[in-house]
Amino acid sequence: MGTNGSTMLEPLRQGLPPLDPAAVSNAVSCALPARYEAVREARQFTRRTLGQWDVGDRFDDVCLVVSELVTNALRHGVSADDVPRAPDREHPPVRLHLMRWTGRLVCAVRDPSHDSPLPQEGEDFSAESGRGLFLVDSFADSWGWQPLSGSLGGKVVWALFRLHTPAG
Repeated sequence: MGTNGSTMLEPLRQGLPPLDPAAVSNAVSCALPARYEAVREARQFTRRTLGQWDVGDRFDDVCLVVSELVTNALRHGVSADDVPRAPDREHPPVRLHLMRWTGRLVCAVRDPSHDSPLPQEGEDFSAESGRGLFLVDSFADSWGWQPLSGSLGGKVVWALFRLHTPAG
């Protein structure tokens, strides 16, 4: 299950060398409009990107998780107040980030809400409305979320995938 706060990065460290931001092999991001067509745009962006990166058998898992994270960000993380009248390219309501290191890939989705992505008490994690996080939990090696501060605000929800590198 996902985590939050200062423990957010802990699953990224378990059993793997520490993440060095300078050692990232590839990193891209995509601004997404606050409309449901953005899920399709995020999937297409992810497919194009992963087609250029060597992610082995994790391709479909990553694409599915990106779809679920973006859907959740649009459904639960964006309110009418967050949607600018004109597109704001510097601070879009939702942004997808993909980062690849040699042995792992992280996808992260930022949205303007400070609310936890975890189901509230009494909600069923596997119910129709919570199925997205159940899929993220099932297909990613770990996931979590982090509240953001400063001018961006909101939160970022991330999923980590271990990449199987061929034996050399």
